[in-house]
Amino acid sequence: QVQLVESGGGLVQPGGSLRLSCAASGSFFSIDRMGWYRQAPGKERELVATITSGSSTNYADSVKGRSTISRDNAKNTVDLQMNSLKPEDTAVYYCNAGVFSTRSRYLEVWGQGTLVTVSS
Repeated sequence: QVQLVESGGGLVQPGGSLRLSCAASGSFFSIDRMGWYRQAPGKERELVATITSGSSTNYADSVKGRSTISRDNAKNTVDLQMNSLKPEDTAVYYCNAGVFSTRSRYLEVWGQGTLVTVSS
């Protein structure tokens, strides 16, 4: 069983910064892609950023230039540094990972979510 645990959410003023962290734990063979998604009230969940095991990154246009995703393969963690935050960044942020639980069994795993509120 694989679990993702997020941390780092909270209240931040517009223009401020926040760093989200996610750690994978449990029994698995390897982790492929890791990423962050978010869901604002009344909206569908959307991609924020992803990073492969080889550190190739992909960002949503809405956060490109303001956010940096990084991972530590040895620690099975992924972080999202967000700067110049805007009220429209307010959402529940979810960590996501593509995990090989065995050499041939691939699972998509989600964290429980962490709330980010951007408000003055």
